Amino acid sequence: MISITEAKISQTNIPVSQRTSSLRFTVVDETNDYIVVNKPPFLLTHPTKPDQRTTLWKELRELLAFEIANGGQVSIVNRLDRETSGLVLVAKTAAAARRVGLLMQEHRLHKEYLAIVWGWPEWETKTVDAPMDRQGKHQPSAIWLKQMIHPDGAPAQTEFRVERRLTRSSTTSSPNFAEPSPPSSPSGRGSREAAGEGATEKFALIRAIPKTGRTHQIRVHLASLGHSVVGDKIYGPNEQLYLEFIETGWTAKLERELLLPRQALHSAKLAIENGEEWNSAPPAEMFAPFNF
Repeated sequence: MISITEAKISQTNIPVSQRTSSLRFTVVDETNDYIVVNKPPFLLTHPTKPDQRTTLWKELRELLAFEIANGGQVSIVNRLDRETSGLVLVAKTAAAARRVGLLMQEHRLHKEYLAIVWGWPEWETKTVDAPMDRQGKHQPSAIWLKQMIHPDGAPAQTEFRVERRLTRSSTTSSPNFAEPSPPSSPSGRGSREAAGEGATEKFALIRAIPKTGRTHQIRVHLASLGHSVVGDKIYGPNEQLYLEFIETGWTAKLERELLLPRQALHSAKLAIENGEEWNSAPPAEMFAPFNF
């Protein structure tokens, strides 16, 4: 294998996927125009503060240093939240960025996510068509970035499909998979603590297909249905958990209430209409509490 430095100096035609580095993400696919990577959870997509924290954007610039020196660029197409894992499409040239931008405007870039949510939905498929806006614009909000459904917000639409239902005892870490038929009654949107000792907890693996790209769209729309994403500190059982996390970091108490230190949301599929398609399975740690 060849190092990035050697590639920049002597082997300019070596593809990115063959360069060795200490980067935290993995390369799924690449051409002269784009690169598709698999982002792990907890890696920021873009810098949010003027510090030296590692971000996907910085690591991509390191990996594509030769291309950038020769007129290329790093244009991240689909930005993922810090805790969300999965596929990210990155344009490597200005021309490619313009083409992908046009595809997005024409709704020809298809995206699918997988999420684990609290409870069993009463439905097998569901479409949420509900505009969204930043909550602080309409009512007091302790979390500046928190979004809400509001009639004055931007249009937002998401399709949901139940992929699998499961149950588990709150006293064990091993779930039992449920029959595929829908439940006769919904379970609550509460946390693990709310379930009580020995109670049977219900969860569902949901495929989410956003038709628009609003901030936190999938998380907000799922929470509006009463099935928030497991591990979601903002839209889960109590937003105070997010504020507590900011103060204390991850604790045993937060683990009891949220199960996961990250939101269980993964960018599982990207597809260009009549073109390329990429798929990614969620990382094992996302399913750790559920023994998938």
